Amino acid sequence: MPDVRRVTDTLRRWAPILRVLAVLWLVLAMFMAVPFLILIVEGEADAMAFGLSIAIVLAAAALSWLVTWRTPVSLKPWQMFVLTTLSWVTISGFASLPLALGAPQLSLTNAVFESVSAITTTGSTVLVNIETLSDGLKLWRGIMQWLGGIGIIVMGIAILPFLKVGGMRLFHTESSDWSDKVMPRTGGIAKATLGIYCGFTSLAALAYYLGGMQPLDAVVHAMTSLATGGFANSDASFGAYAEQPQLLWMGSLFMLCGALPFVLYIRFLRGSRLALVRDQQVQGLLLLLLLVILTLTAWRIGQGTPPFASLTQVTFNVVSVVTTTGYASDDYSAWGAMAFVAFFYLTFVGGCSGSTSGGMKIFRFQVAMLLLRDQLRYLIHASGVFVSRYNNQPLTDDITRGVVAFSFFFFLTVAGLALGLSLLGLDLTTALSGAATAVANVGPGLGETIGPAGNFSSLPDAAKWLLCVGMLMGRLEILTVLVLLTPMFWRQ
Repeated sequence: MPDVRRVTDTLRRWAPILRVLAVLWLVLAMFMAVPFLILIVEGEADAMAFGLSIAIVLAAAALSWLVTWRTPVSLKPWQMFVLTTLSWVTISGFASLPLALGAPQLSLTNAVFESVSAITTTGSTVLVNIETLSDGLKLWRGIMQWLGGIGIIVMGIAILPFLKVGGMRLFHTESSDWSDKVMPRTGGIAKATLGIYCGFTSLAALAYYLGGMQPLDAVVHAMTSLATGGFANSDASFGAYAEQPQLLWMGSLFMLCGALPFVLYIRFLRGSRLALVRDQQVQGLLLLLLLVILTLTAWRIGQGTPPFASLTQVTFNVVSVVTTTGYASDDYSAWGAMAFVAFFYLTFVGGCSGSTSGGMKIFRFQVAMLLLRDQLRYLIHASGVFVSRYNNQPLTDDITRGVVAFSFFFFLTVAGLALGLSLLGLDLTTALSGAATAVANVGPGLGETIGPAGNFSSLPDAAKWLLCVGMLMGRLEILTVLVLLTPMFWRQ
């Protein structure tokens, strides 16, 4: 009897999690139906793979729903931590089914790697001859990244601040701005964000099409640009359009749009016309991009590259790496030693908090500079009292602790992952840049193997699983996953 009671109690605690997962799986199956219908119309063999994948996902969703259909969805903090991690892991697993069952016939390792890379909007790929894939699979790769992008925004705006993780806590402390000027409820924020996200995606698809892309390519690149994901329909990535500078400039613009805080777009639409201009995060990101682009453009011109071509290529690739999109229009690792080192550093930066981009996020570097400034002040004026402010709000101790803890574990994760990859026989450049690009969710690494001109297909399976862990940890802001590994979490 005690055992039965214990099992019942366990099921009761986990039932809300399973019920929410069932809904998320149902949504995934609905999006799978889009390429499925296209493949049926075209008579492609991959239609069977999508049909079977949809059946598996629907069966899992139905089973979870039936087991928990009487359970009210009221999540406690510990359940939110578990749900956040499980949702990304399970969705990545189910999303890999068409890749394993379809024409590419990917192994389990490669299929999971590709789907994790897509859902986390990392953009690393193991596929070759992407041009030969069916239209359905090309579209599915774009859909996976697009879904991951909107999931990232909602998680960053609505979930992580509740769990006291993530950069949007800085916005969350602004009670008047957050509740009065934006949206009173999380549901309203999510709906407004989805509308803006869909609007930007539609605009990008139209712009790409008018700029010279084929309809399917325009749609897929629009999805992956706004999601700052980086999947393209060619092995050459955006290099397939290197001779069409208008597309490179469009791509730079839409990647940047995806890397800005979506909550500021909402504020803009609700009447705060200067919200983007006044935000300290946005100012810092734009200033960084301007300085790096001007420096590397001058470097390229000094190497003999024509000025406009230099500016175009540098702007596109710098924006791609800083926003963690991962497109490549040229092999920037071959631009020289300074460019090589610069792009490695840029791998860690990321866009703004509350956007689709990964990385450490620009605000953490800004907060670190504020802390450094205050520490220097204390060295000069030991008895002084200094109050640091960010976006006109005082930096509280819990925000500072969060930034320091995240930054420490971010680099610790990169170091540990790089060590693991080196133990598997990878060279220093591949191991270090592979670890950095996985945790920062950037996409291509550096070097001949996984650089802009290569991909991850030749890595050993164990390395790909390690990178999958790195991509998921980076996307979930490290601490969300680490807390699940502590004994005190499960003793609640």
